[in-house]
Amino acid sequence: MNTVAAEIFPPGEFLRDELEARGWSQTELAEIMGRPVRLINELIAGKKAITPETAIQLGDSLGTSPELWMNLESQYQLSRVRSTDGLIARRAKLYSRFPVREMIKRGWIEASKSIEVLEQQFLAFFGITHIDGDIPFCHAAKKSDPQDVPNALQLAWLCRARTVASAFAAAAYDAAKLRAALPKLSALLSAPEETRHVARILAECGVRFVVVEPMPGAKIDGACFWLPNTQPVVALSLRLDRIDNFWFVLRHELEHVLQGHGQDRDYILDQDLEGAGSGDKISAEEVAANTAAANFCVSPEEMTGFIARVTPFFKEERVVLFAQRLNVHPGIVVGQLQRRLRRYDLFRKYQVKVRQFVTSSALTDGWGVVHTA
Repeated sequence: MNTVAAEIFPPGEFLRDELEARGWSQTELAEIMGRPVRLINELIAGKKAITPETAIQLGDSLGTSPELWMNLESQYQLSRVRSTDGLIARRAKLYSRFPVREMIKRGWIEASKSIEVLEQQFLAFFGITHIDGDIPFCHAAKKSDPQDVPNALQLAWLCRARTVASAFAAAAYDAAKLRAALPKLSALLSAPEETRHVARILAECGVRFVVVEPMPGAKIDGACFWLPNTQPVVALSLRLDRIDNFWFVLRHELEHVLQGHGQDRDYILDQDLEGAGSGDKISAEEVAANTAAANFCVSPEEMTGFIARVTPFFKEERVVLFAQRLNVHPGIVVGQLQRRLRRYDLFRKYQVKVRQFVTSSALTDGWGVVHTA
């Protein structure tokens, strides 16, 4: 039996040929199968589809396999469907490469039924000329997987941060001013509400500071990158909304800015110290940034001395008094203790949230707020 024409003709055409070859009438086949004559008539007329039960009965009656009739039916039904002209494949490629739904949900991309409109929006968002194109981005980012190239989630976050940062004017960057501003930032470590001053202090130094809500699964805490006019940007995700993490990540990224990291390389991915082991290999740039961040939060000498004095009895009141003497919030001391001792369960109640204070003054995109240029 020839099945090539199944894309054009319904299976009933082939059933008619089989009956003619045997000299059977529709009534005789109906009697053999124990089914109504009307069913056979509708099958031959193409008004009724062949079901698995009917396929088995046809196979037994005509000496063929049931699969033959099911294949004829499925091929015929597929041939009746209008061609999508590759639109579904194009949409699948878009969804497989980019976090389409998440970006639409955040208002970064406008929802559209037109694949052409969607593709154009993604090309513009990522600054590429075709969907398969490489996404260029020079940055230094503090993230959990330092050896990996940025994935689509992380690149989407970075590109959004770049868009937000590019939308407002800032003073010319002055490295000397930024270095001189570090003591001003250090004076803010005593209380979570003091973080509201960070955006203003950095803006005075020519550093664009933005906050972009983290992408689920991206594991990126922050980044520093440079706009074409050599304007540095520090972007934070506040993925871990804690006072110790905020100051550590911020100072980490500021060290990248001060050292000019991220200008002459495609990207520098930073180690997340909470997830990194002591044996992990990190670059010299990361060592410098991590050291600067740790020194900024709590002097290593002070922390070493404190640990030596109180080990193994880390009582809560001692931690609080130590923080008061250093004029920092207890949560910052707790964060350093956890990193030093690999004891992330210690005094977690002091690691208070800061997002509401940071975003009250920083240019923010996320948590229900969509930044528009």
